[in-house]
Amino acid sequence: MDRIRINPFRPLGAIDPNLFGGFAEHLGRSIYGGIYEPGSPLADEDGFRRDVLEALRRLKMPIIRYPGGNFVSGYRWQDGVGDPSERRAQIDLAWQAMESNQFGTNEFIKFCRKVEAAPYFVVNCGDGDLREARDWVEYCNGTQPTYLVKLRHQHGFPEPHDIKYWGLGNEIDGHWQIGYKTPAEYARVATEYSKLMKWVDPSIKLIASAVSSWDGDVVERAQLLLEQAGHLIDYMGLHGYIGNPDDNFPKYMAQVEMLDERLTAYEGLIQALRLDNKIKRPIAIAVDEWNVWYRTHPEYSKDINGLEEIYNLEDALLVAMQLNLFIRHSKTVKMANIAQIVNVIAPIFTRPDGYFLQTIFYPFELYSQTCGNITLDAIYEGQTFSSDDQSALPLLDISATLDSQNNQMVLYVVNRSQTADLETAIQLTEGGFVGDVRVVTINGKDIKGQNSFETPDNVGARESTLAAAGSSFVYTFEAHSVTALICSLT
Repeated sequence: MDRIRINPFRPLGAIDPNLFGGFAEHLGRSIYGGIYEPGSPLADEDGFRRDVLEALRRLKMPIIRYPGGNFVSGYRWQDGVGDPSERRAQIDLAWQAMESNQFGTNEFIKFCRKVEAAPYFVVNCGDGDLREARDWVEYCNGTQPTYLVKLRHQHGFPEPHDIKYWGLGNEIDGHWQIGYKTPAEYARVATEYSKLMKWVDPSIKLIASAVSSWDGDVVERAQLLLEQAGHLIDYMGLHGYIGNPDDNFPKYMAQVEMLDERLTAYEGLIQALRLDNKIKRPIAIAVDEWNVWYRTHPEYSKDINGLEEIYNLEDALLVAMQLNLFIRHSKTVKMANIAQIVNVIAPIFTRPDGYFLQTIFYPFELYSQTCGNITLDAIYEGQTFSSDDQSALPLLDISATLDSQNNQMVLYVVNRSQTADLETAIQLTEGGFVGDVRVVTINGKDIKGQNSFETPDNVGARESTLAAAGSSFVYTFEAHSVTALICSLT
């Protein structure tokens, strides 16, 4: 019989709630027709879709990144504030689209308040400049009677927005980006942007755009960035998407191992560079763009279709495994932002008369609503599988967390087998279980099963309970499933 052993008294790291963050970019129907649709019978008095707000609240995202993404590298924040009738439309060269600027800084602030999320703004380090970035910080966070603060007052916001998180550009290492920069160029830019923005507001937290192109100079970029700006930045931002363009289930199920290798390597790199440069302050990792993305990715498809990816069950398994990965790396990964939140490679898909929840909605909701504040040491001993280029990978991908206040443990398990249910002993190395175990299972009849307006429940979550006492119990994990076992401990 397979076995999972958990030590409830061996914490591996503190879990930051910001692991369950989101991302909204001016791209396709993410903003207009997704979040924001004035005139719709489903919109509230501020133009926000009430049904979308309700669905997003279920995801409990504590932080949402905005306004991009590739979009931000050609964005002027000044075009998106003030009287909407006087705002200047622009051509968005990143996605070759018209941007009306009817949704901007203050609309996003209203949106974040409605879904109870902290805003995370990314400044333009593409064709933007230092002054533009420092002015945005002052407009949002300033308290002195300056021109920009008075301008915010005129726009209807007398109190500062108090934006804590600011990103220093987007994917600066990508040649597809407006304003691509070499490692040396970006290290210099990040240093000067950081310095000036923190002079305006010393309390802000800064996320450097470290790696999105994993075939590039990942070591040199980290080295120069930390040598020059290590005393100023708070996070190293990493991006990564995965997919199944070859329609190879075992290979797809193994992709999280590659992500694990990248995180492990980057953790060591940051630690070594902090030591070498005598950087005493912690520098965390922010995986501020991640998801499954391949059907509408320019690398694989000529028809990117507004990036309106329709997800299936196997994609939901990969989303859960990425969340397991972030939990296992919680000592260093302190933020993660799924890209994106509505319509564009997103868990929620709308049309004018409603929405449906994509398959990937359910694992994100499950984890964000049940995850504890401490990662526990959990070990799986059992069956393995192989892909085209990897072997002896565990069939069960797991993570475990503890809510230290309520002494509640959650074991998250993804069964990566397409056909086999796995009977597994769940064992505590110390302590015991008390009361019923709440079981939440996400599954469907077929790994290719998708949700739609016509069939919204092909893949979803269901709940049950089982009795547990002592230090162990047995549970059978269904093939191609995501399961959470929510247990009270003695």
